[in-house]
Amino acid sequence: MKLQHVDKGIYRKNMNLFMVTLVLSLILLSLSFGAGLIALFGVPAISGEPTGNFHLNLLGVILAVILCSAIVFQLKAKPFFTEIYYVWQLKQLQNRIYRKLIKIKAAAAKNDVNALITLLFYYTSLRQVYLLDDNTLTLATVDQALSQLQTQIQELGLVLSAEQFTPTLLD
Repeated sequence: MKLQHVDKGIYRKNMNLFMVTLVLSLILLSLSFGAGLIALFGVPAISGEPTGNFHLNLLGVILAVILCSAIVFQLKAKPFFTEIYYVWQLKQLQNRIYRKLIKIKAAAAKNDVNALITLLFYYTSLRQVYLLDDNTLTLATVDQALSQLQTQIQELGLVLSAEQFTPTLLD
């Protein structure tokens, strides 16, 4: 995966609109599905006793999640989702790297070029996502790690970039 420039304003606007729409859709669909299922299959309430319709409400929530997931899956290729989908994929890749980070750092300490490329991509992409999500609390830590890595790369006389990273390096 190659790092791309993302317009923060467009990303934030689209992400906020997407999140609000998704939450409202989940709420409305869950309530609708739950009420419909209770109307069709529910146990009527008897003077304040529990109805036992929890499983129908839960099924309504599950159906709402499935429907919203299917809609998002269909819409992910639309221009509105370009930035959102890119950042989502980037976060998934970062998660894959994070799960192997101890081994990658150990290999980088031994000056393994593939590990250095992977770490360079990881820290560079973390920096990009943190800036897009306004996560300034941990940005200093990422900048420090990136600076130390770049110093190590320069001391080895290597010319590496995050663009050299491919997911196959994780295998």
